[in-house]
Amino acid sequence: MKKQFKLGVIGCGFWAQTILKGIVLSDFLRGKKILVCDTSEEKLEEVRSLGVRMCADYRAVAQNCEYVLFADDSVRIDGLNGAKFEKVICAVPNLRKNTVKNYLGTGTVKVARCVLNLPCSIGSGTVGVDMTDFNKSVDDTEFISNVLNCIGTVLSVDESKMDAVAGLSGNGSAYALMFLDALIDGGVNGGLSKNEAKILAVQTLLGTAELAEHGEKTLAELTMQACKGSAVMEAVKVLEQNNFRKTVSEAVAECIKRTKELSAK
Repeated sequence: MKKQFKLGVIGCGFWAQTILKGIVLSDFLRGKKILVCDTSEEKLEEVRSLGVRMCADYRAVAQNCEYVLFADDSVRIDGLNGAKFEKVICAVPNLRKNTVKNYLGTGTVKVARCVLNLPCSIGSGTVGVDMTDFNKSVDDTEFISNVLNCIGTVLSVDESKMDAVAGLSGNGSAYALMFLDALIDGGVNGGLSKNEAKILAVQTLLGTAELAEHGEKTLAELTMQACKGSAVMEAVKVLEQNNFRKTVSEAVAECIKRTKELSAK
């Protein structure tokens, strides 16, 4: 039987709102085709302007929506097994697909697991997603990909790699922002105003990222090109003496390790 709504959303916190805004504002899906459930009137009020339909009963979402999105860890998925879910998109951190299936109490539910990062909140993020449960349906994989494309670049990966996705990309904004802040401090210490240093640092990282993504040279070749000159080599020496590359790599590794521990609970 055809469902009344294309997408249902249970829990209307930050990440759910991020995805909803991306979907509706990009015109991928009209608000009237989305049913949002939350017991908080305040949270529902925050998405009213998107034209979505709203309710306070998750059973209505399970019954009337073709796909159901879980994106906020405040929702107790383990308490929702009184309803029959068929197609689930789960963006709750550290929740494995099998855990979701066990919580929902049915072996027939299909789950796409995804990991978002902070830039998704402005439509410029990266999303790692495992859609292997839906591999037999082009329509399903296409719909899920299009939903996530509304908030960033989508990379399809096997769930066995999802902890690494979280350690590198899902939490990578924290490392990048710390590096950005350190660059700004260096500029200020050199005599620039805070605003001047921020503009230069932000645009340098943005431009470098664009160059890495779209340039024809490898990262090693670009690095060699960027490192020409005695002044920059003095800076590189300091980074190497302080094990910059090793420190970053170890930070990612520790994040992956902790993510595995949390996912196993």
